[in-house]
Amino acid sequence: MPVQNMKGALRLLLIVFVFVAGVWVQASGTLDELLFYLPDVQYLVVQHLWLTAISGGLAILVAIPLGIMLSRPSMVRFAESAMQVLNVGTTIPTLAVLALSMSFLGIGTVPAVFGLFVATLLPITRNTYAGLKGVSPALREAASGIGMAPIQRLFKVELPNALYVIFAGIRTALTINVGTVPLAFLIGAGGLGELIFTGIDLYDPLMMLAGAIPTALLAIAVDALVATTAFVAVPRGVNPSRA
Repeated sequence: MPVQNMKGALRLLLIVFVFVAGVWVQASGTLDELLFYLPDVQYLVVQHLWLTAISGGLAILVAIPLGIMLSRPSMVRFAESAMQVLNVGTTIPTLAVLALSMSFLGIGTVPAVFGLFVATLLPITRNTYAGLKGVSPALREAASGIGMAPIQRLFKVELPNALYVIFAGIRTALTINVGTVPLAFLIGAGGLGELIFTGIDLYDPLMMLAGAIPTALLAIAVDALVATTAFVAVPRGVNPSRA
């Protein structure tokens, strides 16, 4: 599916970037100079992860129930319209979303979290919706045939069979979120963008790399963490090919 292809391409791009940057650092003998920024990196990584955790966590808490609601038969005529509304947050460049958030909410963490939340919402909602709609009708009919109520069918049949697709959306959304958080520095929210954009402003490649390499590594680590969680959480016997 397109989401899966985008996720794979993004992971490959990050891996290639880290590899090339690492080779360049080793070849140029600048590792010691990069370590000069280590205290800053340690401090800013905490800010970076905090912004990702808050905005991504809020997106998960809102997007999964919203996807479930839109997948219900009574909401079928509103589902695509709702997706198009959510798509606005993805269509508008993230920097513009952050600027608009800053206009209404001021400078700092709050507008950054709101902007990142909006940008992260669609992939999780759409995958939740698609995963639930993709559950075999035969499974639904079998669950109804043994007397399950709609709420029982949702939690015991539909969600377990949709988990791979839902986790695929979460992996994509959180990986993009980690890579977008550096922009939050531009509205005063901190994060590794402080090293990246200050390095650009000062034309200091080492400072830029000190922020860019940890950002890439964090994105890969978050993707791997969600993938491991999916492997543990998804019931055995569910077809993983959908994810």
